[in-house]
Amino acid sequence: MTKIRDLPLLGILPLDKLILHERHDQQRSPGLVDNIRSSGVLRNPPIITPLHDRTGRYMVLDGAHRTLSFQTLGMHHILAQVVEPDDPALSIHPWNHVLWGMEADEFYESINSIPFIRLEACTQEDGYRQLASHHALALIHLPGGETLAARIPVNDLVTRVNFLNAIVDRYKDRAGMDRTSIKEIEALKKLYPDLTGLVVLPGFRIEDILYLAGENHLLPTGSTRFTISPRALHVNYPLSELEAEITLEEKNSNLQRWLQERLANKGVRYYAEATFLFDE
Repeated sequence: MTKIRDLPLLGILPLDKLILHERHDQQRSPGLVDNIRSSGVLRNPPIITPLHDRTGRYMVLDGAHRTLSFQTLGMHHILAQVVEPDDPALSIHPWNHVLWGMEADEFYESINSIPFIRLEACTQEDGYRQLASHHALALIHLPGGETLAARIPVNDLVTRVNFLNAIVDRYKDRAGMDRTSIKEIEALKKLYPDLTGLVVLPGFRIEDILYLAGENHLLPTGSTRFTISPRALHVNYPLSELEAEITLEEKNSNLQRWLQERLANKGVRYYAEATFLFDE
């Protein structure tokens, strides 16, 4: 691990020690594999956090598709940014799913037909209270203005995750789906002329997600958003360094020297303000 002062903690780690916390969206990886292979560099390291369960494993917070792409490429090591789960600069938020291209009635029936799930009409205000208290599993906003709370009879952590996956499985391959932080369906109608609905997902604590991932209970695809400050971006670390036939300790020593050279040549820049990048 690198420990250069004021830089994010970067390290080269065994790829088989990294685990995911969400189900994988198969459609997003093939193009990324080709991009990584052709560029010859890892542009943006994944963000990972240790499980602290004596297994030496790390959970991927951001960068699941890069991690899986490295597996596809047959890599054994990967460069990652390491953060502790209790880091005050680490935050977690739920994504919501905006859906289009599926009839609203079909969408409703697909969810309502899941065994043991009840869809109960409610006001938006009451729905968000139920979601915050875990009395509702998720909220569903329909284009006609209806708000429905999805309720289940048993409310333990693993059961909630299993039912959330059942809900998302009913639409993820049958409708167009985007992640959004928007919670009001009215704001989406102009953006999505064939709007199907908006699914508002619950938040989870980091310790719950670590437990679930460690026990191989994955959250639905596109359901969590982690942010960390500072974030290491545009590192462009050579794949040849990660593939080298040397020990992991030697690879991390080489990484340390590489970063020191980048600093000496003024190749590292820190932006304190929020930044939009237009070269992604």
